[in-house]
Amino acid sequence: MLAHPGAGRGLSVGVSVVCAVLVVGALVLPNTVAGIGPMKFVRIPGEAVIGAAVALALPRKPRMALAGLAGAALAALTVLNLLDMGFHQYLGRSFNLVLDWSLLTDAEAYLEDSLGRTAALAATAGVVVLVLLLFALLTLATIRLANLLARHGGRATRGALFVGVAWITCTAFGLQIAGVPIASDRTATAVEVQARRVADTLRDEAEFRKVAKADAFGNTPPDQLLTDLRGKDVIFTFIESYGRSAIEDPVIAPGVDQALTANTAALAEAGFHAKSGWLTSATYGGNSWLGHSSTLSGLWINNQQRYRTVMASDHLSLTKAFQKSGAWDTVGVMPGVQKSWPEQRYFGLDKVYNAFQLGYQGPKFSWSTMPDQYALEAFQQREHGKRRDKPLMSEIILTSSHQPWAPVPRLVDWDQIGDGSVFRDIEAAGSRPAHVIADTTRSREEYGKSIQYSVTALTQWLERYGTDDTVLVFLGDHQPIARVSGNHASRDVPISLVAKDPKVLDKIASWDWTDGLRPAQDAPVWKMSAFRDRFLTAYGSTPHPKKS
Repeated sequence: MLAHPGAGRGLSVGVSVVCAVLVVGALVLPNTVAGIGPMKFVRIPGEAVIGAAVALALPRKPRMALAGLAGAALAALTVLNLLDMGFHQYLGRSFNLVLDWSLLTDAEAYLEDSLGRTAALAATAGVVVLVLLLFALLTLATIRLANLLARHGGRATRGALFVGVAWITCTAFGLQIAGVPIASDRTATAVEVQARRVADTLRDEAEFRKVAKADAFGNTPPDQLLTDLRGKDVIFTFIESYGRSAIEDPVIAPGVDQALTANTAALAEAGFHAKSGWLTSATYGGNSWLGHSSTLSGLWINNQQRYRTVMASDHLSLTKAFQKSGAWDTVGVMPGVQKSWPEQRYFGLDKVYNAFQLGYQGPKFSWSTMPDQYALEAFQQREHGKRRDKPLMSEIILTSSHQPWAPVPRLVDWDQIGDGSVFRDIEAAGSRPAHVIADTTRSREEYGKSIQYSVTALTQWLERYGTDDTVLVFLGDHQPIARVSGNHASRDVPISLVAKDPKVLDKIASWDWTDGLRPAQDAPVWKMSAFRDRFLTAYGSTPHPKKS
């Protein structure tokens, strides 16, 4: 006999209440951080009513088995909701059950690069423990509640009937509290959405294969490609996370706009002029390769499956068109690449420099393996500054504006760059990622500084090393994460084309882009996938379609 039966009963009631709160909370949990609010957790979940009715109708063994299975399923759905929250915050979309598991490895690598291996391992261990706890607690909670209902069958039946009638009434009359419907079918809707997303993903795979086989320039002869750029050194540069928010957000924009204005004037003094517009990126917050490939392939590549399909195809990329013409040497500068990169073949690059092939001996700047200024100077010394028989087409990926935006490099005298050791003191004096990641205001401020740095490093390189035959196209790959750009930011990124030869800019006069490096708010907006064909057409390429 218990010494304190009242305390035992109180503990039992308390545990049952905690179980009910866990189950109801999981049933009504939103899948976005912005959707979380107190009223979202005081709703009536219709799934709980149905579950109670089934538990009351079943014998003990089937009831136990079904309750355990329901708890595990609810835990799995809770994990998917949490993944949705993270993906909405960092990539502006929901988690894809078919395609996105591999990105979790990328997330772990990002944490290691940003916060160190110990922090990454601790975070990974914490996530694993959390998932196991969710499965254990929700499974045990549903079993306990099912047994509790069975022990109090009469009262439980009347209670389930009363709650069920209340749910139907609230649904029928659309009753709400503070704008939130009282009746909830959140879990059933989430299951339906996940199932539809899986079906759509599988269907999209087959349909996109057909789309990728069609190509307006797929059969264009080499001598009919890019005829109006012959003799020009053409450089395509992607600036990490350079999005519309950098130019229009009231906190970020003042410094970036000032830098764009100053750089436009400096370029003009050096004889260069620019036109700028907007592209809508195929990605948001991350997955930069989707933005790169959408811009250069002329296809809308908004998920990993489409990316793999295109990389394995012979669909003509813009950069490969230069190689196919036979009139250019082609090179890639990829300081963010730290492993084998088979995509080199698709993009038509004769040579690629990865993070370990640029001679850098300085410190990493969080995720970024080297400052943009160093990468550009290394490109100059290894490729652009060399005498050659053909002009050069280059694709350069600049990474200094990659999150977490700490520490941000500073510009140094170009003649002092050397092997990059000069950046050691700058890195040591910079902000630490852990101090910036958790602070939204600082993240926005440091993001703005990183964009100013990247754009200025690029334009200074052009002033210093550009010639009458240099043509620079630079753009962002995507907007920064929601914590910086906001939960409802567009997917637009700036794009600029810079050249000394006025004929180069005359070729795109019909595009109605804005003069200078800062596109006007009402400048034209195209999808990234529209750029390849417009660029090829503007510079003399003749369409010869390849049909699917």
